[in-house]
Amino acid sequence: MRTAAGRRSLDPVHQPRILRELRASDHVHRSVKAEVRHNLLTKLRAGEPRFPGIVGFDDTVLPHLERALLAGHDLVLLGERGQGKTRLIRTVSGLLDEWTPVVEGCEINDHPYAPACTTCIRKYREMGDELPISWKHRDERYGEKLATPDTSVGDLIGDVDPIKIAEGRTLGDPETVHYGLVPRTNRGIFSVNELPDLAERIQVSLLNVLEERDIQVRGYNLRLPLDILLIASANPEDYTNRGRIITPLKDRFGAEIRTHYPRTIEDELTLIRQESMPDIGADIPEHLIEVIARFTRLVRESTAVDARSGVSARFAIAAAETTAASAVRRAALTGEEHAVARVCDLPSMVPTLRGKVEFEVSEEGRETEILAHLLRRATAETFRNRLGGTDLAPLTDKFAEGSQVESGELVPAAELLRRIGPVTGLAKIMTKVGMGAGDESPGHAAAALEFALEGLYLMRRLSKDDVDGVNVYRT
Repeated sequence: MRTAAGRRSLDPVHQPRILRELRASDHVHRSVKAEVRHNLLTKLRAGEPRFPGIVGFDDTVLPHLERALLAGHDLVLLGERGQGKTRLIRTVSGLLDEWTPVVEGCEINDHPYAPACTTCIRKYREMGDELPISWKHRDERYGEKLATPDTSVGDLIGDVDPIKIAEGRTLGDPETVHYGLVPRTNRGIFSVNELPDLAERIQVSLLNVLEERDIQVRGYNLRLPLDILLIASANPEDYTNRGRIITPLKDRFGAEIRTHYPRTIEDELTLIRQESMPDIGADIPEHLIEVIARFTRLVRESTAVDARSGVSARFAIAAAETTAASAVRRAALTGEEHAVARVCDLPSMVPTLRGKVEFEVSEEGRETEILAHLLRRATAETFRNRLGGTDLAPLTDKFAEGSQVESGELVPAAELLRRIGPVTGLAKIMTKVGMGAGDESPGHAAAALEFALEGLYLMRRLSKDDVDGVNVYRT
């Protein structure tokens, strides 16, 4: 939508400013759905990304979405929480033309070639080809409403404006209507998030929008030919717990598309890297991101977790951010120059994430214990994947004579390295866990060695005492 410099790539100042100039230009008036279809086909033929930032849907969800858009369908995205439904809907606005002309001052974005509201029709009759034009960027042609039980018809469609009545206009004057969110997104894309949460009597107000492409406000029969692409999202659980999409409305959507959580570790890793806050101030090594990704998948698959609620992608993102924050806190308290996350920072996320998971009733009281167990499993799986088969004898030899190594969330990297001492083959261990050129700081070395120690403990080759956040590794 914007250039690399962050600016819109077309200056609307140089576009036609009145209807006569627009007619003389090469502008073509297309409906929103035709506009989206044309631009989608252009991107498909050019092999360009259609939905930037969307991870894990390339071979599953996106082909269905593209077919629905090419067919000109309004659609519903159906999936558990945190599957990226809203993010995906918002990327569809990138398929609109970058700039589009509207009648200047129009509340519902009428196209100059086809004015629809009473005010614009009157202006056209008075001014003809001198009708003034302004330009809207595609960012301004996307509207969104989170469906809540208190949403009214006036919020979505419109209502009589008492201020306009007080100004002396009569109740029969259509210009006394204050338009709601849907008509104000005319000639754009409108999203209703969590549609089943919308009261059934309010859902009825959308029937005319989808079928007749017009709206009704109280006693007014406004024949406004709305040009809109309507996309809704819903959680399958809502159909039974909180509400449902009424049958007549559901029938008017052209497509229902199921979303899903990332299906591979690689997609989960990409999502965490992409969405985690970049400015927390700590480096999270690759092997720890993999632990978090595996942890998230294990939580989703656990029989102790309510599968109907799902485990949001925000679970993994919050886990990565909390782990990074733990490293930043250690650096601030101990005076470390660079904050690098280590295995000892992972347990800090368990109490933070507990509220993001719906457990089965039978597991009440065991939530923290379950998450801690799954975190250990994820760490062990990552150890086997990263360091399985690696010769760690130089590290285990450090414990041959009954020595021990003490670590913990407040032990700085340099101190941990001093306690462990020189380790033959450290560079190989660091490479195996995903550290490359530039990852040669004490923090990265300590992160690799502590991960190896934790893995050896989980493989029962070392023992560990954990007391108040202090980990003591010994044979």
